[in-house]
Amino acid sequence: MNRAHPHLHDVLIAVISLAFGVLFWAFGLYMNLSGHWVLHGSWVLLPLTAMAALEVFRRTHPRTVLLLGVLVFAADQCTQGNLATTSMFADLIYAAVLYGDDGTARRIPVITGVLTAVSTLAFVLLLREPEALLLGALVALVTLTPAITGSAVRNHRKAAEAAELRAEQTALLAEMDRTQAVTAERARMARELHDMVANHLSAIAIHSTAALSLDDPKTTRDALAVIRENSVEGLAEMRRLIGILRDDSGDLEPAAAPTLDGVGALIEQARTNGLDLALEDTRPPGSTLPAPVELAAYRIVQESLTNALKHAAQGDVRIRLAQADGLLTVEITSPIGPTEGPRAPGSGAGLVGMRERAALLKGSFTAGPAPEAYGKIWRVRAELPVTEGESA
Repeated sequence: MNRAHPHLHDVLIAVISLAFGVLFWAFGLYMNLSGHWVLHGSWVLLPLTAMAALEVFRRTHPRTVLLLGVLVFAADQCTQGNLATTSMFADLIYAAVLYGDDGTARRIPVITGVLTAVSTLAFVLLLREPEALLLGALVALVTLTPAITGSAVRNHRKAAEAAELRAEQTALLAEMDRTQAVTAERARMARELHDMVANHLSAIAIHSTAALSLDDPKTTRDALAVIRENSVEGLAEMRRLIGILRDDSGDLEPAAAPTLDGVGALIEQARTNGLDLALEDTRPPGSTLPAPVELAAYRIVQESLTNALKHAAQGDVRIRLAQADGLLTVEITSPIGPTEGPRAPGSGAGLVGMRERAALLKGSFTAGPAPEAYGKIWRVRAELPVTEGESA
């Protein structure tokens, strides 16, 4: 970790250590009490001051100050020695492991371990006294112990940072999941709302236009009857959807989702709205389907009839239902050509919704003019996979 300026804590450590070192010198407290080869007196202050200066940069340049600290510590051994200088040198080793790069953090514990072992062996061979082991322990205390401590603290910090990163990633993934769930739910509700209401509103728009454009009391009464029927049914569908959205207490039973058994009612309603319809259901008798497949097929038929009401030319609208080889096939065809009378505008949302319903079930969906061999017809075809074992 490099910083542009020394950290305040490092400056405080240097100042306090220097103050204690000067105090030890003033009271005549030294570490090297033997011999004639040491420099006496105030010479001890020179390495003390140099080591304190290095302490200021322990965090910003850990490896450089450690290398210089080795030289200063060696110079301190030529004096009477100061406990503060030795302590600061041990702290430089600790800081180099904690704040240095990964390579430095790996090498220093190994180097100090080898140094401790070699020093202990040398003391034993030279002195041939049990006290030599104490000198080896002192070397370990000054070099190996701070290195191991720094490595442990570094690993703990890395583990904490990794845990914090994982927590942030988990929170981010949870937020992404929540956003995707909300988006998917909004899309689902948009499809449901469109499929439930579009048919009724399209019929209301067409028949109200007819009532306004034709000056015929009977036509007007018939149109108003259809308008009333579609508005009542549309309101009922809206109340069902709003009830599902509002009911978060669990006290009420949810309304049953539409199934293909309701296609007959859709056909009767479409005939009332002016379509000529024919149904061809070749599914095996008593066959059952998973609820999502039933709902998707029902909505595809419903939306196709809505589009036929808005855009189809005069002629038969045919609905074909078939089930074979693990697939439910839904096909709706309607004539293409000039239209007579009022027509409701379309937005294209219906085709998008049908395609999305098929895609959610891993099925296929196509919509467009059929090949010329079939005549001028518009064909909607969906193939929805049926889970094996759920089809009778």
